[in-house]
Amino acid sequence: MTDFQMSLIAAGGVFVVGVITYNKWQEYKARKSVERAFASDHDDVLMRSGEAPADAALRQEPILDLAAEPPLAPFAPEGAVPPAPAPSASSAPSTPSAPAAGAGGQEAVAAVAATLPGAKPDMPAAEVAECLVDPLIDCLIPLSLETPVRGDKILPALQKLRRVGNKPIHYIGFAVSGDWEPIVHGGVYTKLQAGVQMATRTTALNEIEYSELVTRLRAVADEIGAEPEVPDMIEVMSEARTLHRFVAGHDAQLGVNLAANGAPWAISTLIGALENQGFDVRPDGRFVMPDGEGGVLFTLSTNVTLGADTTSRLTLLLDVPCVAPARDGFGAMVACAKALEQRLDATIVDDGDQPLPDATLEEIKGQVAEFYQEMEASDIPAGSTRALRLFS
Repeated sequence: MTDFQMSLIAAGGVFVVGVITYNKWQEYKARKSVERAFASDHDDVLMRSGEAPADAALRQEPILDLAAEPPLAPFAPEGAVPPAPAPSASSAPSTPSAPAAGAGGQEAVAAVAATLPGAKPDMPAAEVAECLVDPLIDCLIPLSLETPVRGDKILPALQKLRRVGNKPIHYIGFAVSGDWEPIVHGGVYTKLQAGVQMATRTTALNEIEYSELVTRLRAVADEIGAEPEVPDMIEVMSEARTLHRFVAGHDAQLGVNLAANGAPWAISTLIGALENQGFDVRPDGRFVMPDGEGGVLFTLSTNVTLGADTTSRLTLLLDVPCVAPARDGFGAMVACAKALEQRLDATIVDDGDQPLPDATLEEIKGQVAEFYQEMEASDIPAGSTRALRLFS
């Protein structure tokens, strides 16, 4: 038998397997549709005390107007719809609606907010939702539902898809109360929205990651009885690359060094001096200066391994896009360096061991201010949840 004949046989086998697989998939989809149509375990919102009827919620919820929201420049996905605002008094339902997330809902929302960098525990559910699925930095994928669903029933399925590559995926739901909110136990939702972050500090969302997302999201959607509206890949890839160019162009870290004027410092003695200066010592050996609200103002490195006994050089480092201008991270870092300069008998130097005079430090401070203005103009303010997500 020739190689050509063998190739024909192999190709035929692949074709037959493909046809069988496709038919099985169609049978599975049809069976799932029938099960959902006649199943007895649909969410019966009518049976939940204190909540609006499901059909009333569906009639009364505000309709998302695709043309009502202008894109958020310069990186908002074209045609993306940010979470809808709460209905006005004139359009609000006259009948009572279900609570946003049932009993203990605010605690559940606060727990979700705690996972977001820069978010406040007492943020309203609608604000947390805007931070979770952000049309400026996320690719938004609406998920239409056949019937209202409870959060506790769909969360196990959604937990199966939380990341593609190093890009996080978040979900929000349109509650029967009339607001977008994080999906939590006790909530009842009439439609959902998924958001995958389009860029990180290292990479942009690519075609392979997007294809994986779509494939896995369709499986999750089928499990919860939803239908995803997948955006065009070419448009998403273009937006992802544009966003990543912004991230790469604003990934600024500023450092000042302290060089010992005499003998190297003993690490055991140095730790006490740094703690007195306000630094926290992390288990991995890093020294961080807290900002007073659970975040980091700047860090310090000893430039030696954990087992070293001495060092003759310290480096203070400010992650510029991750610190809000109001905190004056650069000014605080320079003030700390000058205090350590006196305490440790050191000299403030640049990376080339040249002394850094006050005039040079003031010039750098002016450049930092311009940097913050650029980020503010791009709707990605330094230190905001949006910036912390991109530069984490």
